Amino acid sequence: MDSRTLGATGMKVSPLCLGGMMFGAVGNPDHDACVRIVHRALDAGINFIDTADVYSRGEVEEILGRAIKGRRDSLVIATKFYSIMDDADPNMRGASRRWIVRAVEDSLRRLGTDYIDLYQLHRYDIDTDIEEVLFTLTDLVRAGKIRQFGSSSLPADRIVESHWVAEKRGTMRLRTEQPPYSIFNRDAERFVLPACRRYGMGVLSYSPLDGGFLAGKYRGPEDFAGNNRIARFARFSHGAFDPRADYIRRKIALVGELEKLAGDIGVGIAEMAVAFVLQHPAITSAIIGPRTMQHLESVLGGADLKLSGETLDRIDALCPPGTMLDPVNDLPSGIAKSAIRRGEREGGA
Repeated sequence: MDSRTLGATGMKVSPLCLGGMMFGAVGNPDHDACVRIVHRALDAGINFIDTADVYSRGEVEEILGRAIKGRRDSLVIATKFYSIMDDADPNMRGASRRWIVRAVEDSLRRLGTDYIDLYQLHRYDIDTDIEEVLFTLTDLVRAGKIRQFGSSSLPADRIVESHWVAEKRGTMRLRTEQPPYSIFNRDAERFVLPACRRYGMGVLSYSPLDGGFLAGKYRGPEDFAGNNRIARFARFSHGAFDPRADYIRRKIALVGELEKLAGDIGVGIAEMAVAFVLQHPAITSAIIGPRTMQHLESVLGGADLKLSGETLDRIDALCPPGTMLDPVNDLPSGIAKSAIRRGEREGGA
């Protein structure tokens, strides 16, 4: 597997990044099986691993710490902070200096490592000045706790703001961004990816299979029964889930068309979906989040697959550039819909 340079960091990473979100209680509770998946990914040439402290509340970091033991020096390890780690303590979350310096120590311990290669702000924190965040992360680099830092799911204006603040205040800059990006979610093409290219940021995009849709996992409303990932995350972000919603029907119909296209070029739909993401010039790595060994094997071929201009044009005809099939409902953390309408923060006077 060829390597790519992660933005301006100088670090060389594989085009596929192994994501750990589906390990542990949320996905695969069998730790031994998860370790085998990690080892298979590393043996296939992946040297880049991404996780977050909040994934199963630290369990995933512990699984990865076990899996990378003895192989850590050859790997680029990324994790994230921000999300709630204790429901009873309001300070065990966010991007305050108080929490970051605690969170990084917790992640280091769980991962069993002396340093983190890439430490990422999981979401923008409206309660903490970005200057405070940048100074804290810069101090962690100087202390040797982390090597570089970046962000996840920041809108383009916040990315630009962070670089302006860093230049003005003399801190290190965000070197990476982690947006969602897939054939079904191309919104990042509009502003986020151009901003990342403008500032020389590496991009490790997540959900290239759109939660399993682009793996052909869902064929009809009956496939969403039980505690499946799509329903679970839809209820978390939207408050409800309707398997017969128009956007779900649209996706299922498009999967059929995309499978025909993948068949025409002799590959699986999952491989084609990953290759599509990696072919964008702003993307450094695509994060794959397998729950099983079969899931991992189904996407490995996408790292070396190059799609022709004709194939890309056919994908564009089905899912035009810059479009997103999901309902737009991903507001910055701490902001309610009513606050957007009234021009104030949630709970404001």
